[in-house]
Amino acid sequence: MLLWLLYPLRDLFGPLRLFGYITFRSAYAAVFAILIVLIFGRKFIALMKNQSATQRVRLEVPDSHRLKEGTPSMGGLLILVSILISSFLFCDLTNPNVLILFSATAYFGLLGLWDDYVKIYKKRPRGLSIKTKLAVQVVYGIGLGLFLYFFGPEGYMDKTNLLFVKNYVISFGLFYPAFVALVIVGSSNGVNLTDGLDGLAIGLIGIAALAYAALAYAAGHAVISDYLNIIFLKQGGEITVYCATILGASLGFLWFNTYPAQVFMGDTGALSLGAIIGTAAILIKQEILLVMVGGVFVIEVLTVLVQIIYFRRTGGKRLFKMAPLHHHFELKGMLEPKIVIRFWIIGIIFLMFALSTLKIR
Repeated sequence: MLLWLLYPLRDLFGPLRLFGYITFRSAYAAVFAILIVLIFGRKFIALMKNQSATQRVRLEVPDSHRLKEGTPSMGGLLILVSILISSFLFCDLTNPNVLILFSATAYFGLLGLWDDYVKIYKKRPRGLSIKTKLAVQVVYGIGLGLFLYFFGPEGYMDKTNLLFVKNYVISFGLFYPAFVALVIVGSSNGVNLTDGLDGLAIGLIGIAALAYAALAYAAGHAVISDYLNIIFLKQGGEITVYCATILGASLGFLWFNTYPAQVFMGDTGALSLGAIIGTAAILIKQEILLVMVGGVFVIEVLTVLVQIIYFRRTGGKRLFKMAPLHHHFELKGMLEPKIVIRFWIIGIIFLMFALSTLKIR
């Protein structure tokens, strides 16, 4: 909105030209998102306490998590409001990619809110059934895939960048909507499974948002995209600003979510933030790179799948003490903050490796 209001006045007041730069708006969008969370964080936590919107701990989690019972939840609502307000102020609202990201934020935010409502107020710790959540996620994924297939960037509607190969892209053809749905479902549930320790998931989301802010800027810059041999998307650069708001909101929320957490983001945050990052990856044609950028999320999901398969094939034996992987280390006696910091470090390593692949071609 500020781009509409202030940039046309640049001839009257020269510094307003800065609003024409994506980098400038990204920086201030991140700062503004941080401030929204920090300023309203304590009031939000108090409100959640008053509304009895507190954490319900499942029976199967480690015993140390019993102490988390009663901690305010649904903090994802604060994160999403911060993202939406900051994006509304600093993004180009005529950019179709921004509007798609708005839709993903609202859609999955409502899904997460529904799930948290069932957990907290219906007293069902597992929330919505897996089938229900998957069905809602797939509907959005297929819908987005169909929209991009018919109305996406000319020449690249059903294509994506291929890692390690120069001047070559993958074309999915009619399978593109299914591919988009797979990315959305995987990213959304990957974050949700990882959200089990104080600060773990939101820290990794911040890392992923930083990566995709850089990737979006490269995709929307003709010279950089040509140099890196990635698909140039004229309107892709604006996604940088949106990713910056995610980074800012994540850092702001981390202020209250670090150990011992004063508030949890719940599925309102976990399901939606994963889906937003997945959507950003789809819009800039860097879906495959998401496997590296979100490497920790991928590992967490794989440990759950491996645990289930191993349990069934061995008649009840367990490969890990508990899955996802962060619970395995908890039960081995590692302190929660140490697990979180080490997972963040691994996430940063994945980020650096992911970005380096842009030149390994």
